[in-house]
Amino acid sequence: MKTEAKKIMKSKSFIKDEMDRQLTQKQSDFLWRKSTKRLDSFLKRYQNLPKGVHTHTDSFIFPAAAIYLTAKEYIPAEKAYSIIENAAIRNTAAMGEKLAKMMKIPGMAGLFIKMWDPISRKMFGESCGFKNVFYPKGKGAYRMDIIACPYNRFFTELGCPELTKIFCENDERTYGNLPGLKFIRTSTLGKGGQKCDFYLKKV
Repeated sequence: MKTEAKKIMKSKSFIKDEMDRQLTQKQSDFLWRKSTKRLDSFLKRYQNLPKGVHTHTDSFIFPAAAIYLTAKEYIPAEKAYSIIENAAIRNTAAMGEKLAKMMKIPGMAGLFIKMWDPISRKMFGESCGFKNVFYPKGKGAYRMDIIACPYNRFFTELGCPELTKIFCENDERTYGNLPGLKFIRTSTLGKGGQKCDFYLKKV
């Protein structure tokens, strides 16, 4: 097995921790090994994707799909889903707490909003497999719509479109409780909407 799959899975230790909480150690270790093999197959199958798309597929989409699809073969689907969801909740909650502390620094909220335009165009633009609507810059606000994304595409292709919702909700968990900022979202592709709207503004 390629070491790349093992390396990626090592970075997902927070998901393994959730598996350890919900399953016996023997079962968790077994499913982790099987998931790593499945991830390796995904990496080979999609090795010719553009570099920007790989940023999302290899680090987030494929490992989550590999773990979930493998787990579903041995445990109830609801439990397999809860492993991915609970791990995401714990991980993004920690990220949100770190950002919340940063936002308490004077001037950081405004700087954070200004950073979002170059960040989103680089990390969530067409080169990374997204289709977007970028709105004119507003004072103390940033607004963007995602109308197509690799998460929805590849989770659907791999047979687990339901996982998209978890990653849509990661935004809400990460940015939804930041001091001095308000995150507004009315729909997501993962929940059947026509877009994922992203609106962040100072309050």
